[in-house]
Amino acid sequence: MISPFSFATRGLVLVGLVLLSSCSFLSKGPGRSYYVLTAAGPAPTRSGIGIGVGPVNLAPFLTERPNLIFQSSPNRLEFSDEHLWAGDLEDDFARVLATNLGRRVGTANVKIYPWQRESELNYQVTIDVIRFQGTPDGETVLEANWRAYRLPEGNLVMNRNTTVTDDLLNDGFEELAASQSRLVDKLAAAIAQSL
Repeated sequence: MISPFSFATRGLVLVGLVLLSSCSFLSKGPGRSYYVLTAAGPAPTRSGIGIGVGPVNLAPFLTERPNLIFQSSPNRLEFSDEHLWAGDLEDDFARVLATNLGRRVGTANVKIYPWQRESELNYQVTIDVIRFQGTPDGETVLEANWRAYRLPEGNLVMNRNTTVTDDLLNDGFEELAASQSRLVDKLAAAIAQSL
């Protein structure tokens, strides 16, 4: 004869096994590493001109998956399964660009799109990122089309295509992410010159 207690015990054991397997499924997985872009330094604390950054649009191949990307030949990209961006790359890019741009211009009054009040802004910078990856030449590359508008009129001040590169100082994906962070600062420097 089977007691009702044994059914309850089996049910609890089954629920426990399901929970354990779901926890292991949600874990980061063997050998995976996660990366973020970092600003070149802290954001300024004093007010200044108002700059709105965004929208920032990255090419679809950069955002369709969270993998870090290395270009192995002119027509081939390699996506790492073990080295991933920790969050949304487009949001991370906009955040770091805004911080670096504020540092370059000397203002803490930098907003990321969408912002609450356009009346606080003197400029808006929109960015379309075309390339943002490591290359077979031992460097990283960032190519972006960007436009600066004078607000509140919305007059176009600058429309540029900027390509910047950075040497990889060491091997590895951590250096790839660090180099890509330096690229975002170089783009901020190019934009700051036009404001």
